[in-house]
Amino acid sequence: MGEMIEFKRPDGKSCGGYLAGRKGDTAAPGFVVIQEWWGLNDQMKNTADRLAEAGYRALVPDLYRGKVTKAPDEANHMMSGLNFVDAAGEDIRGAVQYLKQSSKSVAVGGFCMGGALTLLAALKVPEMDAGAVFYGIPPVDAAVFKNIAKPLILHYANTDDWCTPAKVNELEAALKESKSKFEIYRYDAKHAFMNEARPEVYDATSAKSAWDRTLAFMKKTLA
Repeated sequence: MGEMIEFKRPDGKSCGGYLAGRKGDTAAPGFVVIQEWWGLNDQMKNTADRLAEAGYRALVPDLYRGKVTKAPDEANHMMSGLNFVDAAGEDIRGAVQYLKQSSKSVAVGGFCMGGALTLLAALKVPEMDAGAVFYGIPPVDAAVFKNIAKPLILHYANTDDWCTPAKVNELEAALKESKSKFEIYRYDAKHAFMNEARPEVYDATSAKSAWDRTLAFMKKTLA
């Protein structure tokens, strides 16, 4: 359904990405999808395709510039080597700006590492209209989240050893002091419960609930 494209970052450099959408439907709302730490793999492309079927123009920026892995150690190494500020302020912002050339409104949403980057994008991408965070929190002081004004929907797992319930509570407390109109949900599931390519953590019931809630949130939030 989709194709690989190139788009410009605000600094003029290029970034590749996977774009999915119904042919000719350039006015549809946009959705920038942010990868897990594995890279721009088939599962992320399938997620973009699902969003396209739901009526969005979905763009997954290739933050690792073509690198993909299935090994956790290598994924951790690649994520550790990623400049999060550059990824949010340049790659993700560039993707949002690309979609905004024809889409009136554009959301940003991501999973795991991409969820963390979605929260950073809410602070660094003024053109973004809403965000969907799936089990990710960036390594910054929770007080920073008080500065978020974008509407957000957030999904977290109760048995997550990275985004622990305590960290999620800190995030929620900060967002309550922000101007963000947000919804936050917790699931009796494991980290990465949305990833159907990982049967050891995938939870079909939680995944469907999070997906349906996100589409409903975007329908009422995006113009």
